[in-house]
Amino acid sequence: GAGMGMTAPVSITAFPAEDGSFQQKVKVSLRIPSQFQDNPPCPSDESIKIEERQGMTIYSTQFGGYAKEVDYVSYAAKLRSALGSEAAYRKDFYLCNGYDPPMKPYGRRNEVWFVKE
Repeated sequence: GAGMGMTAPVSITAFPAEDGSFQQKVKVSLRIPSQFQDNPPCPSDESIKIEERQGMTIYSTQFGGYAKEVDYVSYAAKLRSALGSEAAYRKDFYLCNGYDPPMKPYGRRNEVWFVKE
């Protein structure tokens, strides 16, 4: 029954298929606001889990606009190309992050993150 409002970023864990597109499974993560961190409300839906994300080092790229799957896939490919074969990062997933509410038409911020190994 507690309302926490929307937080940023909304983070989608994408599991790339062989062709680079998203597999059917994705994981959507929302940040719990600071005032709820010590004692988060219990979800009433069993499919919602509270997890603690450990600190990580990432490789990132940023882009604007209303991001769709094709945009995240494209920017992930550009980031992969920019990193080349020398950078060590997780290849089994990457994170797609959106920072803006849907009603914000201009100046939108989206990012693709690769987690450094």
